[in-house]
Amino acid sequence: MIDIAQLKQDFVDRFGREARIFRAPARVNLIGEHTDYNGGFVMPFAIEKAVYVAAAARDDDRIMVSSSTFPDALKVSVSGLDGVGVPSGWTRYPFGVISLISRAGHSLGGADLLIASDIPAGAGLSSSAALEVGIATALDRLFDLGLAPVEIAKIGQRTENEFAGVNSGIMDQMASVLGKDGHALHLDCRSLGWQQVPLRGASFLICDTRTKHSLAESEYNKRRAECEAAAAELGVSSLRDTTLDETSRLSGDIGKRARHVVSENIRVAEAVDALRSGDLNAVGELMNASHASLRDDFEVSCAELDIMSDICRSRPEIFGSRMTGGGFGGCTISIAKTDAGLTAAASTIAAEYTRQTGIEPMIYPCVPRDGAAEIIGLTN
Repeated sequence: MIDIAQLKQDFVDRFGREARIFRAPARVNLIGEHTDYNGGFVMPFAIEKAVYVAAAARDDDRIMVSSSTFPDALKVSVSGLDGVGVPSGWTRYPFGVISLISRAGHSLGGADLLIASDIPAGAGLSSSAALEVGIATALDRLFDLGLAPVEIAKIGQRTENEFAGVNSGIMDQMASVLGKDGHALHLDCRSLGWQQVPLRGASFLICDTRTKHSLAESEYNKRRAECEAAAAELGVSSLRDTTLDETSRLSGDIGKRARHVVSENIRVAEAVDALRSGDLNAVGELMNASHASLRDDFEVSCAELDIMSDICRSRPEIFGSRMTGGGFGGCTISIAKTDAGLTAAASTIAAEYTRQTGIEPMIYPCVPRDGAAEIIGLTN
């Protein structure tokens, strides 16, 4: 957890003046994986872990973005963005956000921004989307730009696509801006229509496998291309517009990819109904089926994710467990009843995972939280 008072003081020490503090949460996806860029349905929720942005306006047109974690810093002039090459590393994300806001014709001034985060890197909880949303939210409030939440999410997605080279959908950014305490976000990734789904009686456990395989990013883009190829062969604009029966016409990898996407959209709809009726056991079964589909048809799981989800699933407190995020490492998400004793179960799960893999995981209960906002006072 970030110490807000310390972040404020760090800003004063670096820049010699007071800052406003903004928070943009990470997300975990309950169900609906690799459906977002296929125009489908997802159900993420924002969590406690977040990116924090301490920010204050400057008298000139320079924007400086630094981090309490990483040594690199971004220094750009708002009036000279077109002549600057895209930086490497983490600073490409704030650079992309700043560039896109400026291109859209918004009047940006100079600012100093200091970033802090307690989101585990590479865990599949979308630290990059939280960074994008945090930067955009801070600039929006500093300069009264009037950006709507969906505009901020679109800026974040375009940053991923154009500046980071990842052909991702918009789920992560929408969850970060629209999160609501005690709710999941049921999002139509085509129309961007959404509704909040209460998570009454449910508790959740995130298990970070502490592994991330190097092929994750390249395979992500490959899966998107395979989905586009499947849609083209079926004569539809996206896999959102086909059925399970029609996917049986496809062979090989594109057939498996299509089957996952179509069946996953069905699982999301069924999970919404199950949550509204309070049937957590049914939600757990859908999550288990989602993991099997991601493992066998979409082929984005890995040994560590399979082991962790199996261990969690074997616990009597847990109804279901699945990988969450892009895959090839990262986290699982498990569902149980409220007050099911997940904190106590976590140590047993961790010990068994370490016994099987030799890796010490990070395991913690999580609670659905509100989306991006300014922090008033010193509370988290």
